[in-house]
Amino acid sequence: MEIKRFHVGKRLSEMAVHNGTIYLAGMVPEVGGDIKAQTADVLAQIDRLLAEAGSDKSRILMAQIYITDLANFAGMNEVWDAWVVEGNTPPRATVVAQLARPEWLLEIVVTAAQH
Repeated sequence: MEIKRFHVGKRLSEMAVHNGTIYLAGMVPEVGGDIKAQTADVLAQIDRLLAEAGSDKSRILMAQIYITDLANFAGMNEVWDAWVVEGNTPPRATVVAQLARPEWLLEIVVTAAQH
């Protein structure tokens, strides 16, 4: 089975597809702002990558969310809840963690199925 990599860089690929499964790298915000703005930005990146691989958010198999401060949990969930597809909410884990850059408030890793 072929492995197809997307947006390949020196250190990582943004996405890999193998045997109908899509693996995204940890997606971090490309904008500043509060947790809601950063969450919306990351979810938009996920939407774009999944579309590029022939899928969408209704096909997410698992999401792992890393937030830097538990005080941001409610705000992140507000944006997440408005974004996920009702009836297709994926299994999810949320962990408080220190991220590689202090300006990042969250990072999201997604695995999804292709259509």
